[in-house]
Amino acid sequence: MPTHSETKRLPYTAQQMYDLVADVARYPEFLPWTAAARIRETTDHGDHIVVLADLVISFKVFRERFGSRVTIWPDAKKIDTEYLDGPFSKMVSNWMFEDVEGGGSDVHFHVDFAFRNRILQSTATIFFNEAMTRVVRAFERRADELYGP
Repeated sequence: MPTHSETKRLPYTAQQMYDLVADVARYPEFLPWTAAARIRETTDHGDHIVVLADLVISFKVFRERFGSRVTIWPDAKKIDTEYLDGPFSKMVSNWMFEDVEGGGSDVHFHVDFAFRNRILQSTATIFFNEAMTRVVRAFERRADELYGP
């Protein structure tokens, strides 16, 4: 199962980065291979918000919809995503955002997933690190567009 973890220091506040990642409905505007997003339901639980979302991922001839539960923790500036249905056998991701002294923030990202289909899993393993790098860079570029000078 491929996993990827990284921490990036960015010139934007933890709140700005948290808001950007929490806005799942806008992912098709900037995330590679994300063709569509649909929010099924949003439930406020007081200290956290649960969003049930569907994303359509499109890459060459591969086009799949998957559902996920996104748990957003506003006070902790943390976002946890878990897989509900679709082409994966497992998919979890975690984001954490921390302001740093002197300005900016550290953005921590971790993802762990596996496809049900062995062919897709083999292909994903080959391109996984490059794909995750492109995804993280897409969030950075989006932050530059939204919050940069």
